[in-house]
Amino acid sequence: MLVITRKNGEGINIGDDIKITVLEVSKDRVRIGIDAPKTIKIARNELADTEAFNIEAAGKLPQSFMEELLKAKKSAE
Repeated sequence: MLVITRKNGEGINIGDDIKITVLEVSKDRVRIGIDAPKTIKIARNELADTEAFNIEAAGKLPQSFMEELLKAKKSAE
């Protein structure tokens, strides 16, 4: 793991097309901005963990149940 110290307004580049900028540092939080192509998936760790769990759980559900969930989702949109 690379650890870098940055101040407000400073940032880092990852490759040629991803830029991370420190927007605000407060008492117990750091706000960052991420500028990346739309093809790059960005998710908070806890959301990525939940997504992985949901994908695993979905594989264990009956197909008919999954189809009903998809129908409900489409009708809600």
